[in-house]
Amino acid sequence: MTPVSLPILTSVPVEDDRAAAVRAGRVLLDGGEVGVGGASSLRGAPSHVRTLMDSLGRSIRDLRVSITDRCNFRCVYCLEPDVRFMASEQLLRPEEFARIARVATSLGVRTLRITGGEPTVHPELTRIISLLRDAGGDDLAMTTNGSRCDAASLRAWREAGLDRLTVSLDSLRPERFSAITRSASSVGEVVAAIRGAIDAGFTPVKVNCVVVRGFNDDEVEDLAGLARELGVDVRFIEYMPLDSGRAWEPGKLVPAAEILQRVSARFAIVPREQSDPSSTSREYAFADGSRGTVGVIAPVTRPFCGACSRLRLTADGKVRPCLFSLAEWDIAGMLRAGATDAALAQRLIDITWTKQAGHGISDPGFAQPSRPMSAIGG
Repeated sequence: MTPVSLPILTSVPVEDDRAAAVRAGRVLLDGGEVGVGGASSLRGAPSHVRTLMDSLGRSIRDLRVSITDRCNFRCVYCLEPDVRFMASEQLLRPEEFARIARVATSLGVRTLRITGGEPTVHPELTRIISLLRDAGGDDLAMTTNGSRCDAASLRAWREAGLDRLTVSLDSLRPERFSAITRSASSVGEVVAAIRGAIDAGFTPVKVNCVVVRGFNDDEVEDLAGLARELGVDVRFIEYMPLDSGRAWEPGKLVPAAEILQRVSARFAIVPREQSDPSSTSREYAFADGSRGTVGVIAPVTRPFCGACSRLRLTADGKVRPCLFSLAEWDIAGMLRAGATDAALAQRLIDITWTKQAGHGISDPGFAQPSRPMSAIGG
């Protein structure tokens, strides 16, 4: 793909018309340029910055694309049963996801990850996969809860261009699985989806497990055994303050060190060489040579913010520099107002420049984002 040419960003007074703002790569909302919730005006990146690089020198190579905030699960650490979702007309259309992704890949993004909500509930998922595959990049992945992954769908997604699949599974015990997910799905369905993903040719297949004290921390060893049984990468994730009920508390956190101690008590493990410094997971192989791996994603006790390479696009067309950003920046409005690719590119460059140094979960003044994980995109 030929990179887009980028204009030098100039300031646009509030009294100028919308067309002028769009041409300069900005959008005016409610009398000024704002993020959701009244965030302050976006400060442009220096004119010499022509790629997705933040003010700390971190380069963005991974775009998380949330295609819906809807989910058919109500996991206790994520969504309350009475959560309300956005109206469908608020969400980006498939071609709009693809256009933003195409601009992002022209600026250096190499990995696109489809997230939600639960992406498999989107009626045009296969088409979105195909469009994103054509948008460029080296790797197209998706995260799913595995409840709607029948063999035909898995085959269709693979043929449409999906490279990798990550499946969420927090318990192997049927009653506990139901209690955690508050859904009509079953452990058997999700495990069948993992096996089906392997059969469909996705590689590697990863399994994500959020570990919450008092809910499923006593299953860490069994879930590690699943990695050996199926030959998949099981990754244990520390519980983060991103739930819609705002019930997160430090006492429910199971730190990575404790998770690894539990795994090691049953299986001898050895660290794997870390080839990607921006990877969120620290991975371990089984010392006896068994297939599969285990990993820990420890944003709370072992933050990896210093090497973060991610940017997030929400289903309603907002860009978030960090999962825990309190400000998010609209791109849907300018896209629908006729912005050029060059203007969209400048918008992404400017947003990336604002990326914060870290999430600050352990800081005394930490504030949880107003959106839950399902509305941000994992």
